[in-house]
Amino acid sequence: MDVAQDAVLLKGFEATSIEEIVAAVDISKGGFFYHFADKNALAQALISRYIKEEDRIFDDLFGRARELNDDPLHAMLIGLKMLAELFENLPQAHPGCLVATTAYQDRMFNTEVRELNRSAILGWRARFLAMIEDIRALYPPNEPVDMGALADMVMGVAEGGIILSKALNEPSALPAQIMLFRTYLKLLFSPRLRPAL
Repeated sequence: MDVAQDAVLLKGFEATSIEEIVAAVDISKGGFFYHFADKNALAQALISRYIKEEDRIFDDLFGRARELNDDPLHAMLIGLKMLAELFENLPQAHPGCLVATTAYQDRMFNTEVRELNRSAILGWRARFLAMIEDIRALYPPNEPVDMGALADMVMGVAEGGIILSKALNEPSALPAQIMLFRTYLKLLFSPRLRPAL
């Protein structure tokens, strides 16, 4: 699974062959097909594993942030800072997102893989929307914003930051994008200071 994931993130699913995976892990093609009916079954297994790991990271970071501060806005700001620090401390740029990789090449996958991908995105939307709605309950936004689109923006910023990091060979681009989103969130929800009379 690790070999397959690394190859897919480096080259994409289409360019990753079953032959190279079995050669890298020193098993027969029959051994591969014992575990996976086809390449779509491998994709499902990889995406499922990736989603669980992403959810674990989000649960851990944003759960710890909430333990550090009961205020939902401050907890989210702390969680985003910890997320940026996590990516900043990677030895190389973030390897990429399997969910995004499959979305880019969705025509090569069956309905089950596409639905798994869709449910991952919807799950992340629901996660961040719940946090944002908690914030909005205490801090009305300073500008009219679609809360669902704002929740999607978390993943959009993260995926965009990964692309920038890879394209520019600048590992710091991803944490910088997360910190910019953090600033936007702070400006959007922080109570405006009223001018002194």
